[in-house]
Amino acid sequence: MAPMSRIHSFPPLARADARLVILGSMPGEVSLAAGQYYAHPRNAFWPIMGHLFGFDPQADYAERVAALLEARVAVWDVLHSCRRSGSLDSRIRDDAVNDFATFFADHPAISRLFFNGQKAEASYRRHVLPHLPRQLDYQRLPSTSPAHATLSFEAKLAAWRTAIIRS
Repeated sequence: MAPMSRIHSFPPLARADARLVILGSMPGEVSLAAGQYYAHPRNAFWPIMGHLFGFDPQADYAERVAALLEARVAVWDVLHSCRRSGSLDSRIRDDAVNDFATFFADHPAISRLFFNGQKAEASYRRHVLPHLPRQLDYQRLPSTSPAHATLSFEAKLAAWRTAIIRS
């Protein structure tokens, strides 16, 4: 069996005045190939964000990103790099986290974190939280991944709406 190659996440999508950040674990294969966050056509991330922030989730990637940035929403991943075959979080090995101390210093208005799924939260709690100088309010939300099929789109949207709108 050939060793898994190391994969790397993307830079954050964030303006200096971001007020909240949505954290995933690591982009899946489709997203990595496209060079875009949440590029899998069945991922519910962009449709949910479109509902919450009033933009067309089918718009060009740059337009969707601009709409989130205008809403002062940042998007990033907890992991900087890892080894993984396929796209499932359960297959992540040898993970390294992003530099959150610098990120939060550069984005002082961020007061809320939302985890897009369980792996993002678990990695953050284990690797990041113990080393942060300030505590932020955070909440895990249902994964928007098509692999998380136990909830309908409507149920995922309702959970995300409740959390994000009160921010």
